[in-house]
Amino acid sequence: MPRTSSRRRDGLYGAFQGRDQPGTDDRIPLKAFEYQHAGEIIFGNGRISEVGSIVSRYGQRCLIVSGPRRGALRDLYPIVGELLEHLGLEWEHFDGVNPNPTVDLITRGAEIAKAFRADVILGIGGGSSLDAAKAISVEATHEGTSWDYVFFKQRPTARTLPVVTVGTTAGSGSQVNPLAVITNISSGEKSVLCSDYLIPRAAIVDPQLMLSVPAEVTAATGFVALGRAFESILNPRSNPLTELFGWEAVGHVIKNLPLAVQDGSNLGARSSLAWADTLAGFATCGSGLALPHGIAMAIGGMCADVSHGLALASVYRACLKFTGASAVSAFARLAHLLEPALDGVLAPDAAARCPNLLQSFLGRIRLDCSLRGFGVSKEELPALVRRSMVLPHYKNNPKVPTQVELLEIIAESY
Repeated sequence: MPRTSSRRRDGLYGAFQGRDQPGTDDRIPLKAFEYQHAGEIIFGNGRISEVGSIVSRYGQRCLIVSGPRRGALRDLYPIVGELLEHLGLEWEHFDGVNPNPTVDLITRGAEIAKAFRADVILGIGGGSSLDAAKAISVEATHEGTSWDYVFFKQRPTARTLPVVTVGTTAGSGSQVNPLAVITNISSGEKSVLCSDYLIPRAAIVDPQLMLSVPAEVTAATGFVALGRAFESILNPRSNPLTELFGWEAVGHVIKNLPLAVQDGSNLGARSSLAWADTLAGFATCGSGLALPHGIAMAIGGMCADVSHGLALASVYRACLKFTGASAVSAFARLAHLLEPALDGVLAPDAAARCPNLLQSFLGRIRLDCSLRGFGVSKEELPALVRRSMVLPHYKNNPKVPTQVELLEIIAESY
């Protein structure tokens, strides 16, 4: 189970707080932390061939959860079915997942799981499919609906079905994290189930499965990985290990995402992005996210047809402008990764250029967008502000915005 903690010892924690890069001064000890992760990672080209043996460790009646079987992965599902059958497993297929899975969608999948008497769930696809698989694993074994188990409500228990994942995009980190994001259409909210029981028992990360992902999806999901990694560094619960994961992920995305967007058949770039996605997942497991993701979640609840990557891209520059002076060292490092020619530029100056450099990067991967483009009206901005303050992400920002400041950030993103 991913678990990190920072403990006060001999008053040193107070001396450390506020430092952007731990360990840069030998007089200040590294922050104390713990990290544990129970999931298994099966990484590499062609590892999908092992799906039968991996799933069989956790059950014999498998519900596959995915997007439409006639979609982009239509050739993969029969292969997976044969690999399961070869080891004597029975399986059923729920292929009703759409982007931003809804409460009703989860209920339909859970009903199939219960009718089939599934004892293991296999999620195949991008973040939406993997999140849906995890939410179904809860609703199929608990009273009520998945929405009864989101933040601030009930917690899933050990009855939760084991989940194995096969990721086909690089961005969500769902294959290694304890989260499942779902949308409540009736209330216009997007929230998260969070429990160690939702960490996939095993995650197959096979970059070859990502070669057919369209450029626009590659860009959106890849930027989510970058955002998650950087926000895990900004989060006050970050520690030396999560920062190691986070910076490694950021570097891989900046270098390889434009290459994969330009040429989707670039297996080297795809492999690096798959690895970055996994590292970003580990990073956020150990620390958490920050302001941009909280706003993006609220946008997703208001605009269910807008992908998380687009929602995130629409507000990132404004969030960086608001935050930069409170995390100069981290922003300067990101700026140098985005523009190596800044070597020798003082940290405050490099940090000040970071928001515009990030926006230029979004332009390179063709991910320029705005709230106006999503069909959000100006009259809806105050409601978006309120929804952005439901989840705790904004409180984990180096500079915590007031409601007025949050409205200014959102208005700038319009």
